[in-house]
Amino acid sequence: MAATIISGKQISEEIRQDIKQEVDKMKAEGFQPGLAVVLVGDDPASHVYVRNKEKACHDLGYYSEVHRLSAETSQEELLEMVHKLNNQDNIHGILVQLPLPKQIEEKAIINAISPEKDVDGFHPINVGNLVIGDDSLLPCTPAGVIEMIKRTGIEMSGKHAVVIGRSNIVGKPVSLLLQRENATVTMCHSRTTNMKEIARQADILVVAIGRANFVDASYIKPGAVVIDVGMNRLDTGKLAGDVDFESAKEVSGPITPVPGGVGPMTITMLMKNTLVAARRAYGLN
Repeated sequence: MAATIISGKQISEEIRQDIKQEVDKMKAEGFQPGLAVVLVGDDPASHVYVRNKEKACHDLGYYSEVHRLSAETSQEELLEMVHKLNNQDNIHGILVQLPLPKQIEEKAIINAISPEKDVDGFHPINVGNLVIGDDSLLPCTPAGVIEMIKRTGIEMSGKHAVVIGRSNIVGKPVSLLLQRENATVTMCHSRTTNMKEIARQADILVVAIGRANFVDASYIKPGAVVIDVGMNRLDTGKLAGDVDFESAKEVSGPITPVPGGVGPMTITMLMKNTLVAARRAYGLN
């Protein structure tokens, strides 16, 4: 039986249509969500991401600002920019594109963003709220992962979910969100000794380990949902996930491809966070 492909592209489009309708209604009432993106330096991948975010803002009818700063920008200058955006009423979401040049401490910048405008969901207050189950702006990629699983129609409650990878950006938050859906969660990482055995017990397997084609069919329980968060550039220039898709799809249930899986969801969830932040700022919730 062929595995069902979970198309992040398609799900992302559906969510964007809902967002667009809501933004149109808000604008009719005189409100508009605003997103500011700050890009420091010349990282080519970052430039692509920022262009995609700009386009998404334009397509959905957001007010958008992009601040492109030189690679020589000091930490003080960047903090000043963040402070200015924190106080700007027409900006509801602030995103400082990572990675930052080495003279700037990422933590200091993340901590400086107002938690109400932290649409990446990285501020310690938002992370803390996520841990204790309080309402907060959720990290975009993990929120996208949960949305994709939900849209397969598969019930997460009571299922065994295994997360491979424990990064602060994906592994940890996605495991917390899975717990919020009442899944039983096991986390594996580079020091896990019997990773394959554990992975094979998963009804839902989320892979975010940063190693191309690391997980093959031998890690997968027949029929399991497989979500591949990996994005690796091979020597050939092609993109590959952390899951060996060709081998995995022979045994898995619903599975995400790379590209076209989790990737498109990240910017869409960023747009959703900005909308949520704007609604709160305008007192519309």
